[in-house]
Amino acid sequence: MKVKNKVIVVTGGGGGLGRALVLHLLELGAKVAAIDINEKALRETTILAGEHGKNLSTHILDITDRKKVLLFPEEVIKIHRAIDGIINNAGIIQPFIHVNELDFQKIEQVMNINFYGALYMVKAFLPHLLQRPEAHIVNVSSLGGFIPFPGQTIYGASKAALKLLTEGLYAELKNISVKVTIIHPGAMQTKIMSNSGLKTSTEEESAPKNKMMLKPEDAARQVIKAMEKNKFRAMVGKDARMLDYIYRIHPRKAVEFIVKKMGSRTLRNE
Repeated sequence: MKVKNKVIVVTGGGGGLGRALVLHLLELGAKVAAIDINEKALRETTILAGEHGKNLSTHILDITDRKKVLLFPEEVIKIHRAIDGIINNAGIIQPFIHVNELDFQKIEQVMNINFYGALYMVKAFLPHLLQRPEAHIVNVSSLGGFIPFPGQTIYGASKAALKLLTEGLYAELKNISVKVTIIHPGAMQTKIMSNSGLKTSTEEESAPKNKMMLKPEDAARQVIKAMEKNKFRAMVGKDARMLDYIYRIHPRKAVEFIVKKMGSRTLRNE
């Protein structure tokens, strides 16, 4: 589905990949409804949109609030008159600790945002998307959605659940006008640590960047390209493609490779 003149809803539109998606969609001629829980961040996105801002609406919404999410499509329709696609991008990571040490409150928060928030969005918008001549659902998973990272097990589980949800939707909608794509981005230069409450923005900005880390703008272009080409799945970034290849050939060795790289984050018997 070409995005020009289409109405696309993007979650997490206040920063990182979400903001980059919003801005690139606008550049390509789409109309965008950007969702975030952070009002200040949405204002910054609007400023960055510049002259394209006339095609942008911003909405403060907690995607874990099922009742509000289910009512939200009507708000978008009032403004844009239609809905042609959604990109479920919003997500947080967990503290870098093992499941044994992770409290249930944090577990529920990660699952509620990363999985249930996306599910609520799908349930809310799919009836409207089915009425369009063509439409698209894009769900943003992660490397952690297909290969485990010690200290991010619950995050990975939430993203793996999103992966299977997306693939199930693809199967259910195979012969329907609504297309479905799952995205697995690699490491990116975003503020996911601070947005997840694990660091301050200053600490995150001053941290050294891995050479393989993608800029959000580059990742956004790849995501939208996958959407326009109706791809089943897309690995975004060199690290994503490399790990996907290794994992498909030898899953156990791929996991052991990650464990070795993570080093101190794995448990050992004393």
